[in-house]
Amino acid sequence: MGVRPPSSGDDDDPESVEFGIAAVDAHLRTADLSFPATKDDVAAELGHERVPYDVHGNDVTLGEMLDEVQAREFRSRQQLLNELHQPFEEYRKEHSGGMFQQVRSMLPF
Repeated sequence: MGVRPPSSGDDDDPESVEFGIAAVDAHLRTADLSFPATKDDVAAELGHERVPYDVHGNDVTLGEMLDEVQAREFRSRQQLLNELHQPFEEYRKEHSGGMFQQVRSMLPF
C-alpha cells in the first residue's frame, strides 16, 4: 500500500508514503534473506523492524504481524507479502482513528 502525501503547493513532486505490505517489501528488498524461508528466519532478520501500517506513520513491528500469520514457511517473497496482507489490514482497521480519520486521510488538504 502507498499513497501520495498532500501537496504543499510548491513545485516539488511529493514522494509516495509506503505503509503496510509495501513498506515490508521495501525492507525485504534490502534484507539478507533468501527464500524459501521459515517464519523464524524472517523474524530473526526483520522481526524488530518497525513498519508503518497507515499513512500517518503509525507503526508496528514486523514480528507482531508475523505472529498473526499461520504459515510456517514461505516459498517466495510474494507468498510472505500475501500472507501478511490480511493481518496488516486488520491491524490498521483496529488501530486507526476511526471513520473520521480514514475519510480525512483521503482528502487532499
